[in-house]
Amino acid sequence: MVSERPKWYDGRGWAERTLDSLTLEKKVGQMMMPILMGDFAPSGSVAHRRARRVVEDHDVGGIIVSVGSPTEVAAKLNWMQELSDLPLLVAADLEGGAGFRFDGVIHVPTAISLGGATRFPSLMAVGATGEPALAYEMGRVTALEARAVGVHVPFAPVLDVNNNAENPIINVRSLGEDPHRVALLGEAFVRGVQDHGAIATAKHFPGHGDTETDSHLALPVIRVDRQRMDEVELLPFRRAIDAGIGAIMTAHISVPGITGERTPATLAPSVLTGLLRNELGFEGLVFTDAMDMFAVDRMFGREEATIRAVEAGADVILMPPDLAAARRAIMGAVESGRLTEERIDRSVLRILQAKEKMNLHRTRVVDLSKVAQTVGIGSHVAVAQSLANRSVTALKNERGLLPLRGSAGARVLSVTYRRRSDLRAGRTFNARLRATYPRLRVSYVDSETTNQEYSALARRARSMNLTIISLH
Repeated sequence: MVSERPKWYDGRGWAERTLDSLTLEKKVGQMMMPILMGDFAPSGSVAHRRARRVVEDHDVGGIIVSVGSPTEVAAKLNWMQELSDLPLLVAADLEGGAGFRFDGVIHVPTAISLGGATRFPSLMAVGATGEPALAYEMGRVTALEARAVGVHVPFAPVLDVNNNAENPIINVRSLGEDPHRVALLGEAFVRGVQDHGAIATAKHFPGHGDTETDSHLALPVIRVDRQRMDEVELLPFRRAIDAGIGAIMTAHISVPGITGERTPATLAPSVLTGLLRNELGFEGLVFTDAMDMFAVDRMFGREEATIRAVEAGADVILMPPDLAAARRAIMGAVESGRLTEERIDRSVLRILQAKEKMNLHRTRVVDLSKVAQTVGIGSHVAVAQSLANRSVTALKNERGLLPLRGSAGARVLSVTYRRRSDLRAGRTFNARLRATYPRLRVSYVDSETTNQEYSALARRARSMNLTIISLH
């Protein structure tokens, strides 16, 4: 029987007693965290049946919930909690606050927002402020709104140092390029989250910043030595661990400076056990990054990658592409002697301890009547607006164009570059411009805009007093 307790754990034994009662099959189920949409799922619908099967047929320990409105997400999570024998540990990617995933819906074609949780600017905006107090406040609001809808583990903050301008996957998700600033602000965010009842998750360990490859598509290689990693990539993670962070998410990257080979960090014992557990002293939960990403899926195959992640030291298998196959793979590895049941027990105990810390053994559902009293309220939106205001940075100001001048009668053209699917991009920015320049004209461009359309736009700009180009 495994009885070790992490320093942050202050429960009273429910986790240990529960572990003793579980079969191997149920223990392995606790290590699985599939994805579930937060959409409305009418009884008997395909989405409803799938959600029920995930809980009843696979005994999963938790789920990662994605897009939906706050009330829909809360109601769906309550229903799933009631279906499950054991309380579910619920996570969500909340890098930009609860509104990052629970932002409601947009009515098309009017582009009217129907409301949702508080959406913060990217973490790079937090880095631009340089203010730990604002990072803490962002963490606080994120935690309060997450818990209000039934989420216990915000997958945030991103602690990757943005030290490669060609990085296609981190960039504005990072707190910046200075490892000391990333560490300082990251620690403040972690404290804000965990002081207000949720489990913060630092990602992507041991550092996904210095690469030009998207790990969703291929295996990135961090080609630096261990000393450089200690000075840059690992610094923010050390600071978060010292602050008592409860969870860390792995990176599907190769770090030969640590492993001596091309094995992804998620599957490398030298990274997750040797470095993270033994050297850095981390005692909380280790989540894999999504296991359906090509960086691990292509290299070893789904079942083998799952086994190797557990061998390496992962506690939770996030988004296995085939849930049943992942469970069978781990159980088969135990039955063959490749993995021991004691190894499984160590991970399951950590998972159960996290649930106990969140008080889920006593109360696993949320009060739907209180969602609107916490989520997206004015005081939370004011925090996000304050952070956005403080983050504005002038990179250059040639010919003194800033601050913008001109009379209310000036002819102004705003050209907004956005993804075609992002109906809200530029709406707030252009509304503020129109308040100053009532004759404002707005044009949208994207990756599909033709040369002819750009030529027409250039002709239009020549007739204006001022043209402003914004990127969203």
